[in-house]
Amino acid sequence: MDIPENWLWMVVVGFVIAFVLAFGIGANDVANSFGTSVGAKVLTLKQACILATIFETLGAILLGARVSDTIRKGIIDVTPYNGTEEVLMMGNVASVTGSCFWLLLATFFRLPVSATHSIVGSTLGFALVAHGSKGVKWSKLGIIISSWFISPLLSGLVSTGIFILIRYFVLNAANSLEPGLKFLPIFYASTVAVNLFSIFFEGSELLGFDKIPLYGVFIITFGVGILVALGVYFLLVPYMRKKIIAKCQKMHSVRTPENSAESLYEKLPDNVPEIEIHAGEDKLNCVSYIPDPDRTENANGVTIKSDVENGGLAENGNFNTLDPAVSSTQVLNLSSSASLLIKIDGNGETNETPASHSSKRSRTLSTSEVEKIKARQLVQDSPETVQLFSFLQILTAVFGSFAHGGNDVSNAIGPIVALWIIARDRSVLQAAPTPLWILFYGGCGISLGLWIWGRRVIKTMGEDLTKITPSSGFCIEIGSALTVLVASNIGIPISTTHCKVGSVVFVGRVRSKENVDWSLFRNIVLAWIGTLPASGLLSALIMYIFITHVSF
Repeated sequence: MDIPENWLWMVVVGFVIAFVLAFGIGANDVANSFGTSVGAKVLTLKQACILATIFETLGAILLGARVSDTIRKGIIDVTPYNGTEEVLMMGNVASVTGSCFWLLLATFFRLPVSATHSIVGSTLGFALVAHGSKGVKWSKLGIIISSWFISPLLSGLVSTGIFILIRYFVLNAANSLEPGLKFLPIFYASTVAVNLFSIFFEGSELLGFDKIPLYGVFIITFGVGILVALGVYFLLVPYMRKKIIAKCQKMHSVRTPENSAESLYEKLPDNVPEIEIHAGEDKLNCVSYIPDPDRTENANGVTIKSDVENGGLAENGNFNTLDPAVSSTQVLNLSSSASLLIKIDGNGETNETPASHSSKRSRTLSTSEVEKIKARQLVQDSPETVQLFSFLQILTAVFGSFAHGGNDVSNAIGPIVALWIIARDRSVLQAAPTPLWILFYGGCGISLGLWIWGRRVIKTMGEDLTKITPSSGFCIEIGSALTVLVASNIGIPISTTHCKVGSVVFVGRVRSKENVDWSLFRNIVLAWIGTLPASGLLSALIMYIFITHVSF
């Protein structure tokens, strides 16, 4: 059916802005899915973007329709708009515009906000302007709002429970490799089974998955899960045992006293300017130097990268994590362009040397900052555990990306689905299912945002809030993704950001109370609180302008 000419502009504008909104979601939220993997050097940035593009789009197509139904029909009652369909269409344009503006503004200021909060708030904003409170489903809105507080708690508890079990059976074992390999089939099988169940249980009408009976869903889920477990046990476990043992033996052979961190520290040239240290009762006042941004090589042949991260030195041009035994060597970022290598003796005395330097800067460190650095350096996985969980972290990152595509693509395309169906059918009831091509359209926007802008924020969740290792990263990813997948099947549009932050904070706190940046967490919570009213006010303002200046 042809779209009326006086409605066409709303459809076109809505689709363009929704794509920009999907772009912003990809730049922020998708980065969270693979931030831990890229930060742990398990995946390169290019590999992460490729995997995210594939599984974000698949998640959007296979899972996105249910949550988009909640976004477009579950928050407000559309019956008051019967006979005034153009008002509801203007409302959807206002909704996606207000949400897009707030998300991009927050991204510019590097504020981690929830796209789900934003779209729900903007939907509420235009509804209040159009028909007042009578058009709002307050009970449904209450369930959604409560899920925002329950989801980080639930996700954190799930991730923490998984981590405690892994720590007890694997990490604390004398030889963590063999217990880890024994659990590997269970990890892979359960992850695949949960994914399949979420796809086929009350699945997409467009793909015919909704016609599969419940017993058929269980047969598919557990059947494939058992096959995966057998394949991992007979094929992957022997391969990984051989590969990990060989790699760990090579690593131990390289870690001779001559190549240790202390030895590299001693090889630094004598002409490095000294750093003045003034120790007070509760402060450590140090004068540091800002290094040149490029990597340099000194006269002794020690290659040092100025942007050293996580206690690592660049040996022979390659970034390596320090030996877990060397817990006294720390890295302190004094600014975005400077790093200072700090060596803390066992008796509490501190000696410092800059990696390279060109200008002088002073900085006062509190003892709490020093303790936080020390605590984060103590959070380490053994080399065997790193190799074992690196494979699992890739799998769980894919799992999280799939869940994110199912949940968050609906935030971007929910309003434009309503726009399209209303314009096509000329009815506010929107009885038709979500078109597959619109889900694909939203998935493309999210993927493009990751490729173009995601690299700016992809390390934030993996490094700033807490230190994450492959073992804890696996628990964080699978716990948060499991929570999101369950919510997607129920039809509640929870925030993947909330789930991920909840898991990161809970697991980080279990490992060490100093391991969590509580000031950053406080700022994140404040951003959560402000998103709904901010996006709601923006949408309400745009809707008011439409109503007062646009006539049909």
